[in-house]
Amino acid sequence: MRPRLISLLLLMWLQAVAVAQTKVPAPAEVLGFIPGEDRKLASWSQVVDYFERLDRASDRVIFQTLGNTSMGKPFVMATISAPENLARLEEFRQIQDQLADPRKLGAPATRDRKAAELIKRGKSIVLITCGIHSTEVGSYLSSTLIAHRLASSTEPEIQKVLANTIVLLVPSLNPDGVDIVRNWYDKTLGTPFEGTDPPELYHKYTGHDNNRDWYAFTQVETQLTVDKIHNVWHPQIVHDIHQQGALGSRLFLPPYMPPVEPNVPKLIVAGFTELGNWMAGEMRAKGFQGITTNSTYDAWTPARAYSHYHAGVRMLSETASAKIASPMTLKLEELRSREGYDPQKESPKFGPVWQGGEWHLSDITKYMTTAAFLLLDHASTNREQWLRRFYAIGKEAVRPRRPGELFGFLIEPPQGCVSLMDILKRAGVETTLPKEGTTFKIGRRELPNGTKLVRMDQPYGAFAKAMLEVQRYPNLRDAQGHPIPPYDVTAHTLPLLMGVTVHQVKAPFNYSRATEPITEVPEARDACKAAPRADLPAIYRSSVPSYDEGWTRWIFDSRGMSYGVLGDKELRAGITVYKPSRGVTGKYYVILIPDQSARTLLEGYRAGAMPPEFSGGLGPEGVRHLRDFVETGGTLVFLNRASNFAIEQFKLPLRNVVAGLPRTEFYVPGSILRIELDTSHPLASGMPQQTIAWAEDSPVFEVTDDPNATVPAANVRVIASYPVDKDPLLSGWLLGGDLIKGKAALVEVTMGKGRVILFGFRPQYRAQSEATYPLFFNALSSR
Repeated sequence: MRPRLISLLLLMWLQAVAVAQTKVPAPAEVLGFIPGEDRKLASWSQVVDYFERLDRASDRVIFQTLGNTSMGKPFVMATISAPENLARLEEFRQIQDQLADPRKLGAPATRDRKAAELIKRGKSIVLITCGIHSTEVGSYLSSTLIAHRLASSTEPEIQKVLANTIVLLVPSLNPDGVDIVRNWYDKTLGTPFEGTDPPELYHKYTGHDNNRDWYAFTQVETQLTVDKIHNVWHPQIVHDIHQQGALGSRLFLPPYMPPVEPNVPKLIVAGFTELGNWMAGEMRAKGFQGITTNSTYDAWTPARAYSHYHAGVRMLSETASAKIASPMTLKLEELRSREGYDPQKESPKFGPVWQGGEWHLSDITKYMTTAAFLLLDHASTNREQWLRRFYAIGKEAVRPRRPGELFGFLIEPPQGCVSLMDILKRAGVETTLPKEGTTFKIGRRELPNGTKLVRMDQPYGAFAKAMLEVQRYPNLRDAQGHPIPPYDVTAHTLPLLMGVTVHQVKAPFNYSRATEPITEVPEARDACKAAPRADLPAIYRSSVPSYDEGWTRWIFDSRGMSYGVLGDKELRAGITVYKPSRGVTGKYYVILIPDQSARTLLEGYRAGAMPPEFSGGLGPEGVRHLRDFVETGGTLVFLNRASNFAIEQFKLPLRNVVAGLPRTEFYVPGSILRIELDTSHPLASGMPQQTIAWAEDSPVFEVTDDPNATVPAANVRVIASYPVDKDPLLSGWLLGGDLIKGKAALVEVTMGKGRVILFGFRPQYRAQSEATYPLFFNALSSR
């Protein structure tokens, strides 16, 4: 063979090897299965490995680790676009930054012209977030399918997406939960418990509530997403991929059902309505069934929608679940109505009807990936329209306020450790100080030094307004007159939750100002890290996971508090009160029972639902040992619904006056109520006479003379009660408020040598209700 031919063949072989080495891997080549296969889940390390290989093989992908999760796993993001766009990422980021804050474009008269020039050059920025709720396994698996197609396809529609959009893909907002769910699923595979949820929270602290943290920013995963994605890129569209229950529609897409929180810009509402209806129509045209819009999910709470207050539409999708990764077979008649539609009947909000049958994980990934690529198609086809809408939202936000409009909020300096100002800073809200040597005034009254002004004429003034004002949730009723429940809760007024005084001021508002620059948000101020005075408490951890238990652990851990954890097994075995002065060797003074229903506390999982070691609840033995613990000198603290358990099992001389009432008579679905304190009691030490209570499915107490009670009524001391002559509602929604006037919200019951403290509210609600932290921590101290 001639040397020249040999050289040519060698060159061709080397080129083939190079192509093979850089070939974009399909997910199955790394994971060992095609995402969507029945009974197959990937570990988080496998997902990370796949994206790392994608980064090496494709010039369309940049993969990076943004930080570490609560349990130390890598929190990651892939940036996907055409190679020429990736080479100019900083340029596109700066375009976004200027469009997000039109003040950076110079004088108002020139802004529209400069913005038009930027819009011609800019790209649609789409953030796709997956896997925040880890039992919803379809989305993190779908992230690999979405990434592979974007990284490898030569299809014209994909080339258009790559040319016109920058895709920010987060494979999981909760990487820890990927492995928690996968490990449990694999452990139970082939057993009667296959497809059950794990008997632990799938986020270390918050479980499902990790998607209720988008304004309080307590969790590290939320902080990483906000600090390193949202606030850097200001995406116009956030596609948040979820799953819902198995027995409703096959897919939900926006628009959302009423109400929409009033500070969400109208252009945001128009955006998610247009995009959602278009996606639903296209999917129906492709033959997908069981699709609903304008139902089930509202857009009220900012806790689930950071982007709505930062000029981006939140496109929630909710696909029907299977049994984790195991298939289901459903009959049409088994499907159940959700708010706004009946899945057995076609209607303007639902259709076409899915007739039932097998439902596989592959169905879930097919719905998810189809919806995602339709969204990307719309974002790329309508690139300039999305950028113009984005700029218009910012332009409206920063315009000068007209006479009589809300000019801003004056925030008096908080007392003690309050995170309100840190929250506003993290969200990009600007604060203003008075000029040195002057103070803010309301009328003739001078406000304290350190008072800050939050003006509304700034890009994220709507976020500040939503957080600082009182909510008045609309009294929505169905055709039968029953209250329509909110999807989450109805109140989010941070000054009330955190005990901070604010004042609204109308335009014109004259003052001499000095603007406080936005600084890097500290992880936590030193004062917030300090452990409060408390005896060594133990937190009860039910075998049925409780979000409230997880939030309580986070509060303790974030303050460096020492505590123990007791489960059903330990409490059924018995515990001893810790009294070192008497030489008793027990471990705890105080046991804390977080918010959970009385039935769940007593019985746990129903028989046969979970392996035997997780079944049974506290049971009669646990009740007996808890009673012994109190009577020998211990303190039991029950939070919210758990107080019903104490009343029933200890036969206390108390009655829950709202127990069993229909919603038409009494309803408080997550609201801030007013309570009055007996400040002479040690639990209320240092507290004002009036404070708040976070009420959500909460008991309301009345002292009784029940002859069957184990202690006399004289052993009950009321520490907090609802006012007799004032509306209990401060923010949110309350029906039947007159029923609770004068009734108790916090009581102490003496039993033997110990005491039982019953909170008829959540004093540490989602790590936000800092106004009632003193009551909570005081309850953890021995007398």
